[in-house]
Amino acid sequence: MNRNAGKRQRIILVALVLFALAGALIWKFAAPKPVPVVLAKVEKGTVESSVSNTRAGTVKACRRAKLAPSSGGLIYRLKVKESDRVKKGQVLIELWDKDLLAQKNLATQQMASSLDHAKEICTLATAAASDARRKSILREKGFISAEALENAQSQAKSKQASCDAAHAAIKEARARIALAEAGIEKSTVVAPFDGIVAKVSGELGEFTTPSPPGIPTPPAIDLIDDSCLYVTAPMDEVDAPAIHLGMPARITLDAFPGRHFSGKVSRIAPYVLDVEKQSRTVDVDVDFVDKEDAKRLLVGYSADAEVILGSHPDVLRIPTRALFEGNKVLVLENGTLEEKKVKTGLSNWEYTEVLSGLDAGQEVVVSLEHSGVKSGARAVPDTGK
Repeated sequence: MNRNAGKRQRIILVALVLFALAGALIWKFAAPKPVPVVLAKVEKGTVESSVSNTRAGTVKACRRAKLAPSSGGLIYRLKVKESDRVKKGQVLIELWDKDLLAQKNLATQQMASSLDHAKEICTLATAAASDARRKSILREKGFISAEALENAQSQAKSKQASCDAAHAAIKEARARIALAEAGIEKSTVVAPFDGIVAKVSGELGEFTTPSPPGIPTPPAIDLIDDSCLYVTAPMDEVDAPAIHLGMPARITLDAFPGRHFSGKVSRIAPYVLDVEKQSRTVDVDVDFVDKEDAKRLLVGYSADAEVILGSHPDVLRIPTRALFEGNKVLVLENGTLEEKKVKTGLSNWEYTEVLSGLDAGQEVVVSLEHSGVKSGARAVPDTGK
């Protein structure tokens, strides 16, 4: 009897062991596998608070002039071509102006004639005045009649009137010369500053006219001063109040990927742009700090401007993508993801300052978008293998 009872106990014990092994195998293969997570260390560094433009900005020239003659006419001389560098005061275009030159020559000749006539008539006037003074003395002494004196004085006044008229004719001739010169000046286009010719609209022999009011037409010459460039960028109206003149900024351009240019806010538009189907924005101008940086750039490049509102160096920071709702992060402890709440300071799209809740050297999960990554889940570091 005892022998049978021992045998039954051994059978039960073996069955229990087999059952336990089966359960272990089932748990091993049926239990969810640990989730691989990407970790980032909590470490010290610089954290900046910044705002960026909502739409692409543009590289612009500090001075740009769209030039055209102030009067219409035929292009007689086209003295520049596109991409030419010009100096201030250099003549760029001359219209046909032979009629104006002829008018100037005529007025010049008339003035010369008026000068000669004035010289002659005024000399006679001076002589007549002297004669009238002599006769006045003779009349006082009774040597001549009153009629003779009166005739001499009348003659002097007449000659003086002729002299005055001759001087008036000289002024008139000078005015005609000035008028002709003004017409000649209107027929030329002169560079108002040193720069580069960006665009020439018109060919030799073509007729060109200035833009009439309310009807824009292409300028004859588009002149750019590329020695001074800046970026104008539209900032969201919500961010605009935090931006002030002189704030540092970083400029990036699609044409120079991976490169940053130092900038400084030089202007904040005093109005909000209200463009249909677009957010309301404020234009902000950013100057290049190093003018040498801008020398290789072209006017019209698309650009982005990131204005630095504040900067905290040598502070604890984590990647901003590690944060989720409520300023919480996930940390991996003993193979399990645990939720921790942190107090944050300055933040941008890349890094967020940690004021409390984490210590240097700890690791936080940055792959929050992966499936299964949540508090309480079993996880392992993703080594990328």
